[in-house]
Amino acid sequence: MWGHLSLLPVFLALWAIIGIWIVFAIAVVNRTVDLTKGFPYISFCGSYPPQSCIFSQFLNVGAALAVWICILRYHQLRDWGVRTWPNQLTLWTGLLCALGTSIVGNFQEKNQKPTHLVGAFLAFIMGNLYFWLELLFSWRMSGRPQPGSPWIRPLRLSLCSLCSILIVAMIILHTWPLRSASAACEWALAMLLFVLFGLFSVDFSSLDGCSLRLHPRPGLSPAPGSSQTQQAQLSHTL
Repeated sequence: MWGHLSLLPVFLALWAIIGIWIVFAIAVVNRTVDLTKGFPYISFCGSYPPQSCIFSQFLNVGAALAVWICILRYHQLRDWGVRTWPNQLTLWTGLLCALGTSIVGNFQEKNQKPTHLVGAFLAFIMGNLYFWLELLFSWRMSGRPQPGSPWIRPLRLSLCSLCSILIVAMIILHTWPLRSASAACEWALAMLLFVLFGLFSVDFSSLDGCSLRLHPRPGLSPAPGSSQTQQAQLSHTL
């Protein structure tokens, strides 16, 4: 039986995929996007109101969910024995991907193009790097029991490879310029990254829940009602 945490990556994937296609549909309906002139980039679809507001909201919520997933994955890898510095490196890579996603949503291309491009770099490049690092950890721990079927790792390898190929193709086609083909690569890349996030549901299927614990600074007495206070009271009584 999968725990409720395994639903979080699935929800993120569905939220993001449905959200950007809704933005695309609105842009086509209100003729902000003219498909007779070529297939648009994701960012162009979300550059004009009213869909720009929806675009920002979907990406901001998606970025927040991605941050939560990256933190959960960090703690899971730590419990599996992954060393601190590579685990933290992977965590920060994922957090930068989430930050880039939020920047893309909040700084539209037509208003703040340089900032928007920085966000796109973080979202796509750092996002792809994040999943390559996750795949590396998964292969290095292949001797240990892990959730999911054996085909999960080859699937992730295929998706990460496709993401890397699409990034290169997107850049090359944009410079030629074959903008419609480049935009199609961007859409495919975004879909694959969302799917890779969704696959974390397999890893989280072994988790029953999570908890937050506060640690007081050295020299400070623990808060009333905390476990440390209760243990001290019990020791004093005995």
